[in-house]
Amino acid sequence: MTGTPWVSLTTDYGLADGFVAACHGVVVRLAPAARVIDVTHLVPPGDVRRGSAVLAQTVPYLPVGVHVAVVDPGVGTGRRGVALAAPGGLLVGPDNGLLLDAAEALGGITGAVELTNPEWLAPTVSRTFHGRDVFAPVAARLALGAPLAGAGPAVDPATLVRLPAPVLRRIGAGFAAEVLTVDHFGNVQLAAPGELLEQLPKRIRVAGRAAVRGRTFGDAEVGALVVHVDSAGLVAVAVRDGRAVDLLAVRPGDVLSLSGE
Repeated sequence: MTGTPWVSLTTDYGLADGFVAACHGVVVRLAPAARVIDVTHLVPPGDVRRGSAVLAQTVPYLPVGVHVAVVDPGVGTGRRGVALAAPGGLLVGPDNGLLLDAAEALGGITGAVELTNPEWLAPTVSRTFHGRDVFAPVAARLALGAPLAGAGPAVDPATLVRLPAPVLRRIGAGFAAEVLTVDHFGNVQLAAPGELLEQLPKRIRVAGRAAVRGRTFGDAEVGALVVHVDSAGLVAVAVRDGRAVDLLAVRPGDVLSLSGE
């Protein structure tokens, strides 16, 4: 990579402690010219699938750079730390499925290494803060142009941990899909490509509730459900001037059925 070194951070660290600042500090001390973008630090604690979805849906719109993601309930165990190369950038984080969808969004994995080179890590590596002591220093070196192979030995991409495929199945003329994420506005994103929605009529039912198929929130009456294709190209359920997650009483991992009335 050439030009300005860019590093993005996506974590479940929250904003009440100094964890995020410590990661910023490590990156900038090693790479003073680096610019750091905070994607989010409010991923629900330990929610790897949510972190994966946020990362994958964001990285295509960031500058080419190094993307660090840390949602890591297995920190300090035998899980590997890895760095992945893709045509659109590099990814650094735990080998727990968090990085793979983002790698696909950046063009697919072209190389992978395990982070074992002690010269690239902090002098003392905490058992519980690999974001600061492993992933941030590796990201800084990669942002400065160090070769991926310098971080450690090559890893066969086929051995990387993958998250279970989310539920998506056809039901008659409709389908059932897993709730992938719920955003700040209470909109419910499903693990279903937007083209599936085109096969349903204007008036549909979501988990037995009346809804309309629309292009945007304003296509429904105030307080009514509207099903649309969201900015990530996935089927999403919203409530005009309300919160679909509350009306439907769902959470990520639940499965919703959509069908014609």
